Order: sequence, then C-alpha cells, then structure tokens
Amino acid sequence: MIGDSTMADKPVIPENPERGWGQLLPLYFEASVTIDNHAVNGRSSKSFRDEGRWDVVLQRMKEGDWVIIQFGHNDEKPDQARHTDPYGTYTANLKQYVQDTRDRGAYPILATPVERRKFDDNGKVLPTHGDYPQAVRDLAKQLDVPLLDMTRRSRELLTRLGPDQSQRLFIWTKPGEYTRFPDGNRDDTHFNALGATRICDLAVEDIQAHILQLATLLKGKH
Repeated sequence: MIGDSTMADKPVIPENPERGWGQLLPLYFEASVTIDNHAVNGRSSKSFRDEGRWDVVLQRMKEGDWVIIQFGHNDEKPDQARHTDPYGTYTANLKQYVQDTRDRGAYPILATPVERRKFDDNGKVLPTHGDYPQAVRDLAKQLDVPLLDMTRRSRELLTRLGPDQSQRLFIWTKPGEYTRFPDGNRDDTHFNALGATRICDLAVEDIQAHILQLATLLKGKH
C-alpha cells in the first residue's frame, strides 16, 4: 500500500487516537496474507517518489503482489515539493506507479482519496478534492486498472451519518482527553479507530464487489 496519512500506520499508544485505514486492512485478510503499508503522512504522488520511498517498495515487490495506490490529499498542496496538477503531473505519476507495478508482474489498484468531513449549512457533504478523484477514475478506466472509489464511498458514508454523527469518525477530542492534544483537537481529515475501521469496511466492500481474485483471500471466503 502506498499513500498518505489517511492510509498510514499510526502508533497504537494510549495518547494517540489517530489511525489510518490501511492499518486496519490486515484484520480482514487471511493470516497467510502479508500487508506492507508504506503510506506516509504528508506525502503526495510526487514527493513519495522523489524521496525514494517508491524505490523501497519496488525492491520488496514480488510477482503476484497487489499494490493499492492512493494519493490526492497532499497533491492539492501549493508547495513545489508536493503539488501536482490533476490531469497533468498527478495522472502521470499514478500512471508510472501502475506501469512499474505491472512491469514486476504485480497487480495495481487505484484508489481515489477519502473525503474530508465538510458540510454546508444544509447538511450536504461538500467535495474537497477538486478534479483529483475524477482524474483517478478516468485513468483507471484508461489503463484497465481496478478502482476503489473511496471518495464516492466515504462521501456516501458521511451523508448517511450527517454532520453530528460523522464527527465520531474523526480526531475530535476534548481538552485533557489525550496527552497528544492537551488543548483538544478538531480534525476533519484524519480518522480515529472507529473512522479508520468504517473506511476500511468500504474498501473491503469494493474489493469484494470488483476485485474477485483478491477477494478470495479475505477471511471467510474459503
């Protein structure tokens, strides 16, 4: 798995409530499956490669592996180290990840970025990722790559829960509740354990529906 903080493993310690959805994925697969989560906080499709992190993944990759590729949250950032254009450098970076994966006999999976918790005054979820999700959808279709449409699925989840209940999925804490956030915290991007689990549920549902070869490795599928 490669991606950003919404996917990345986080320290499982009492003072840290944050979890990435990729951190939960091993719980859904048979014990024979090894999941390497290489996602890192703050990375974009550009900076992940520029820092040499993709080279490490390629060194470990074996024929028959599956690689989930999810970027977007930080590609939107304005700084030169991370920024990409949805239908320019972003698409080019994702395409290269796909090609590199296929060159090694492994199977790429593209994923759109998870939605942020942002509602308008009428309780409607507002899109926060611009053209990036559609760029991933278009590329997946063009390259015939399986797609986990996490933007759409997470938006549907937030819509069902509404502004109040959806807050329970994110890092909203009270002062003194966690030593990491002594003054409390209001974060509508990053997930707590419940939120990461719900997002992981959505990813697994899409795997079951659309990636049947991988779905056979899920628990209870034998």
